[in-house]
Amino acid sequence: MARKETSITDILGSLLKQIISGMEIVPEEISRGLREHRNSIHGHKLQLVEIMQILQLITSSQPTFRCIDALDECAGVQLARVLESLRQILDRSRGTRIFLTGRPHIRAKIEGFLSGRVASVSVSPSKGDFTTYLRARLANHKSPDSMDECMKEDILNTLGNTSEM
Repeated sequence: MARKETSITDILGSLLKQIISGMEIVPEEISRGLREHRNSIHGHKLQLVEIMQILQLITSSQPTFRCIDALDECAGVQLARVLESLRQILDRSRGTRIFLTGRPHIRAKIEGFLSGRVASVSVSPSKGDFTTYLRARLANHKSPDSMDECMKEDILNTLGNTSEM
């Protein structure tokens, strides 16, 4: 079964939900709008325009820090739409900071959309980190009796020496 692609509305809707759930007091304007929306048209999902309006209203009225993990899992067009939406939020909300994580191949796209607003840091595991990870995986193998210590060491040596560290 194919994995359903996450839409920009799902991503930003989730971000909105997290922001609202973390607020001590939800402004009446937002609360009323969400109640009205839930009661209209059988409670359909918010549209992107509506999500963006609420996000910009919240982030423009208070300092906001958000983290979006694994941005590289967005498909090409979706990634561009998410980054464009984040750029709009940052442009209108000077107190907003966004921390993004993703694999290195999306760095240029992020810097392109958010130029001048980005500080990039590359994080890579060391050979020791990789070896520690392998040891943990081997220790928790589903069939521990299927490998003796010699085989485990061979795996560690082979993978540890061929990994791109």
